[in-house]
Amino acid sequence: MGVLGIDPVAIQLGPLAIRWYGIIIASGILIGYLVAQRTAKKIGIKEDTLIDLIIWCVVMAIICARIYYVAFEWQYYSQHLVEIPLIMNGGIAIHGGLIGAFLTGFIICRKKNLSFFQMVDIVAPSIILAQAIGRWGNFMNQEAHGGPVSRSFLENLHIPEFIINHMQIDGIYYHPTFLYESLWNIIGFILLLLIRPQLKIGETFFAYLIYYSIGRFYIEGLRTDSLMLTENLRIAQVISIVIIVVSIACIIYRRIRYNPEKFRDVTGYYHN
Repeated sequence: MGVLGIDPVAIQLGPLAIRWYGIIIASGILIGYLVAQRTAKKIGIKEDTLIDLIIWCVVMAIICARIYYVAFEWQYYSQHLVEIPLIMNGGIAIHGGLIGAFLTGFIICRKKNLSFFQMVDIVAPSIILAQAIGRWGNFMNQEAHGGPVSRSFLENLHIPEFIINHMQIDGIYYHPTFLYESLWNIIGFILLLLIRPQLKIGETFFAYLIYYSIGRFYIEGLRTDSLMLTENLRIAQVISIVIIVVSIACIIYRRIRYNPEKFRDVTGYYHN
């Protein structure tokens, strides 16, 4: 625990502990939903449709994020099978969550006869905003940080004192990589909203994947808790490179093959 003694448990109700991590993640999802709902309403998508989509995607994202993490830490979990469902003890991976969410969204869109690319364009800014907020849950847990640094290094970043103090763990200060990614994602949220009217259907989604992956690649290199593919190869960095390449290829392919419609400059929303 940091020198300020920030308790990761927000509310203790007998044996039930409500952690700040969960509250912050839930807040990010709610705020992301409210942002997406404004866009969905403008193009005539019913509120219940978006709610159903988000609920199913969030549930499957959590499940797949856990499966992804356990799969790459199987050497440990194969010996501790009882701990696999104990998600409250930590151990989820955002890439697994994104895979689960997007696959679920694709299936639901097919069943409801919705345009998958239209829907993911609507929610892409909300996803990166929710990620920006969610990283503060890592801060509360003092996790997902980088390697050791000096206090003077953190002071030179001109960040608030409470962050500096909470990045001291067992007498050692660490890179606030949660903050780097949170700020990167907030900037991405703003950029996606600004460029969306200029992009064709589906390209806001791919722009999100490219932008997030660029930041994740560099920030992941600073972290000390990375899932490793080999001794020196971080899984998240490999996945980030693959996502960037595939997303660029998809943009080019779709423009050549389908030439999709574009956002209208005046309204900023899709035109049917």
